[in-house]
Amino acid sequence: MSEHALVVPSRLRTLLRQGLAFLAVGGVGFLVDVGVFNALRATALSPAHVANGELWAKAISVSLAILVNWIGNRTIAFRRERRTGPRHVVLREAVEFFAASLIGSAVSLICLAVSHDLLGLRTTADDNISANVIGLGLGTVLRFALYRLWVFRPVRAE
Repeated sequence: MSEHALVVPSRLRTLLRQGLAFLAVGGVGFLVDVGVFNALRATALSPAHVANGELWAKAISVSLAILVNWIGNRTIAFRRERRTGPRHVVLREAVEFFAASLIGSAVSLICLAVSHDLLGLRTTADDNISANVIGLGLGTVLRFALYRLWVFRPVRAE
């Protein structure tokens, strides 16, 4: 094998680095999301006692996971692309990150609502498969694209 066969273009290396770090950070966020979701669904927001308790539990767990993911993505996955400077610049990044995350997370909520309310699949396993496997998987792809192309885009006109 020639020496040139091992050379990976810079843009691809950046994409791979970001993608792997994004998945690692997302793994931590996933644990926060699923753990908080199931803890709330089993206790204070049980659907047996609270109307739409599963949706409230998911909304709370997603919000906490977004905070964890912003800190992780800002300091690990997109550390070279993150914004620095005045507080308003960092705040804008945080708002954009939260908005992009909500857009991606809406996929999980939509999958959960369709499964739970339209299809009548209401067990804990059903809720977890629809929200935390199907919804989270689809939402992850959308979030990575939004983070790269919008929130942490390397060249920005401020």
